[in-house]
Amino acid sequence: MLYYLFEYLNQQYDFPGLRLFQYITFRTSLAIIISLIVTTVFGRRIINYLQRMQVGETVRNLGLEGQMQKQGTPTMGGIMILLGILIPTLLLANLTNIYVILMIVTTIWMGVIGFVDDYIKVFKKNKEGLAGKFKIVGQVGLALIIGWTMYFNPNIVVRQTVDEGMISKAEVPMVLRQKGESYYYTQDVKSTLTNVPFYKNNEFDYAKVLKFLGPGYEKYAVFVFLLVVIIIVTAVSNGANITDGIDGLATGTSAIIGVTLGLLAYVSGNTVIADYLNIMYIPNSGELMIFAGAFVGACVGFLWYNSYPAQVFMGDTGSLAIGGIIAAFAIMIRKELLIPILCGVFLVENLSVIIQVSYFKYTKKRFGEGKRIFLMAPLHHHYQKKGYHEAKIVTRFWIIGILLAIITIITLKLR
Repeated sequence: MLYYLFEYLNQQYDFPGLRLFQYITFRTSLAIIISLIVTTVFGRRIINYLQRMQVGETVRNLGLEGQMQKQGTPTMGGIMILLGILIPTLLLANLTNIYVILMIVTTIWMGVIGFVDDYIKVFKKNKEGLAGKFKIVGQVGLALIIGWTMYFNPNIVVRQTVDEGMISKAEVPMVLRQKGESYYYTQDVKSTLTNVPFYKNNEFDYAKVLKFLGPGYEKYAVFVFLLVVIIIVTAVSNGANITDGIDGLATGTSAIIGVTLGLLAYVSGNTVIADYLNIMYIPNSGELMIFAGAFVGACVGFLWYNSYPAQVFMGDTGSLAIGGIIAAFAIMIRKELLIPILCGVFLVENLSVIIQVSYFKYTKKRFGEGKRIFLMAPLHHHYQKKGYHEAKIVTRFWIIGILLAIITIITLKLR
């Protein structure tokens, strides 16, 4: 909203200071500041309101040190994160940008699913919350919206280098560009290309998975792309949900991921930097950096109250939304195949649960008695059982998250 106001004032009066709003970096900085104010200043009021409404966490006794002291701590604090993301985005981002629209839809969609889950747990006194099948339906529904829009929306394109004779200029306008002393043609086209880490050309086309079908296989690429989007959205949102088990773990890890995704969006949406790094240029995707700034500010602001000892928990309202946002963001900037590296903490937490449950069922079926690999799953509870203080576990997981973020950024040039 402010974006349009200052754009109008700049056109009418041409004040030098108003031109700052044309710069993505300036609006991103403002988004971080506003998000921090919303989550820290107004967050205190939200926590007090949750306490008055007796929206407290119901804690199961798992035999973990200090666990029962968290009984009654306000939950559903993810509302603070949602507001910290949406308010700066609505104020500062270009709301006609299809990428921004999709991220707003993702935030609200996953926030609503998480809110319903928390509401059932807290007010209906049902510890199971929203049935798992309904969560999956919601996640798959969002994935279909994202995937379908990414594939068919005319404003979502990538810039490719082509030979002059490949496509008629009348059909797809091509631009002659110079790099050093050489010249080449580029064009903005619809494509199912994505970035692949450590790969020579750093690009992969999902359509090629169906190459065995013969001529015309490209028209079925949408189904492969939708399947990939569904897997990523459900996996990352559930991974963030599982990681949110001790104070500050999911919040801090998500902030690190958010900073990395913001940087990737900026370089992918800047034609000069993308050309310098020799990576895929994605027109209009740089606007996502404003959303990333709001996301990081919301996570850091929430961490003010969620760090040990936590004064509020985000609940599924926050964790499902955070996971969905990270997944959708990565897909839009064509970096979804970097998720196993960037979201390594989420991945390991997810795998620890899958391995634990699978091994327990296997040993029980074969030997009549279930055995465990970890003392407890997810992995952070395993270390709690080993006697590590949760603040130390969180700090070390953050350090691992920073290391994975650096490796993710390095993949831009390491091929």
